[in-house]
Amino acid sequence: MDPKNRPAEIYQMPGRQSDEFSVVAIYDSHIEAEAAVRKLQTSGIDLKKCSIAGRENQSGEHVIGYYQAGDRPAAWGKIGAFWGGLWGLLSGSGIFLIPGIGPVLVGGTLVSAIVGALEGAAIGGGLSALGAGFYNIGIPSETIVDYETAIKGDRYVVIVHGSSTEVATAKVVLESSHEHEKLNFT
Repeated sequence: MDPKNRPAEIYQMPGRQSDEFSVVAIYDSHIEAEAAVRKLQTSGIDLKKCSIAGRENQSGEHVIGYYQAGDRPAAWGKIGAFWGGLWGLLSGSGIFLIPGIGPVLVGGTLVSAIVGALEGAAIGGGLSALGAGFYNIGIPSETIVDYETAIKGDRYVVIVHGSSTEVATAKVVLESSHEHEKLNFT
């Protein structure tokens, strides 16, 4: 089935408490991804439970520099304002150089999942650090390549984590956001 025609699905995070879930959506541009995150915020979703990942070089709108600003990275350039704004809202930020994909900017709880995979040497089964981070937050291994491919194709992955009620609300918000791709893990 064409991933663009699949509805967003909610999945329980394996090996965790019984009420921990995630929902994932892919957006074609940083403008759409930011609009979705802002819509999540205005809908009462705790942005500390959200993550976003995307490749650095989007449509010629390159970040022209990174630097440390307090407890989070900051960026210069046209798309740097996008990342800088989101990094201030989400719980964690990082820049990872992923072989085969390039520089990937990540905000939110996905950062700690990637770092945990790197520190724990839990990367296996041919997964990249990014793939291991996705796996650590409950994305099934058979769909990880879809998300990595989306990011490699200059798209953005938005993830919301939380209880079944929180994630169900987030799913409605993400599905109502314009022009995004929803993937169903089966």
